[in-house]
Amino acid sequence: MTMTLTRALRNGLEAGRIIPYLGSGMLTLVPGGSPVPATPEALAGAITAKVTVPHKIRTRLTAAAQFIENFKHRKTIVALMCANFAPEVVPSTLHCYLAGLSKLPLIVDTWYDNASETALKARKSWGQVQGLSQSEHFGSWTGTFDSAGHEVNAFAAATWRTLLYKPIGGVSPAANFLVSDTDFVEVLTEIDIQTPIPQRVQEVRAGRNFLFLGCRFNDQLQRTFARQIMKRSSDRHWAVLPGNLTRNEARFLEEQNIERIDMGLEAFAAELTGRQLAPAA
Repeated sequence: MTMTLTRALRNGLEAGRIIPYLGSGMLTLVPGGSPVPATPEALAGAITAKVTVPHKIRTRLTAAAQFIENFKHRKTIVALMCANFAPEVVPSTLHCYLAGLSKLPLIVDTWYDNASETALKARKSWGQVQGLSQSEHFGSWTGTFDSAGHEVNAFAAATWRTLLYKPIGGVSPAANFLVSDTDFVEVLTEIDIQTPIPQRVQEVRAGRNFLFLGCRFNDQLQRTFARQIMKRSSDRHWAVLPGNLTRNEARFLEEQNIERIDMGLEAFAAELTGRQLAPAA
């Protein structure tokens, strides 16, 4: 990454013009290693180790979760998710850097862990909006929580300096999870007309750029959520994506005008923040 690009990204983040969009790959930066599942495949393995599911869907997270929901009740899959994400995740240097940007209006975090929330606790004016499962909250697409974890009116989000948006839910503060096939079908039915996207997120994203960190786009769900959350934003974005791209990833980057930064996330984070990161175990 050139110094010019590093400076542009840092300036854009610090001025609030660039919105960080975080994936589960951010957990590779956690000091000592992540105490929670860090990929959909790892999470699928963790939940199917506790409940037997058909062999052909054991590695497919949403299908495995749907099977458990159908045959063991929704409460079972929620309990499994809570157990897997109960450990407190120590925020990485990059989590803390982003949380400390006073002019950053929005952080999008697309995994279930609590690292971003923990990093933001040092701040005063922030809160979060989480996606809700229609199986548990029929008719309500999102829940809004203040920095103390209390559920509040959605209009409160407009008063916070920084909004943490977790579109597929999170373990804290209220164990909201979009994880089964049904959860996602319900959202995808409406997402094209933006119904599940919080109004505050729609307002903030207008004209801004996105920086994708710890994300892959080799899954249709990940591409769909990113595409819809980016809608009506700027026409230029960036993604830290090392290694070989799949055909679908390459097509998605071109379609959305996302410039690829081909370097490891740890090296990128150290360059962006100017700090040496503690190595993960």
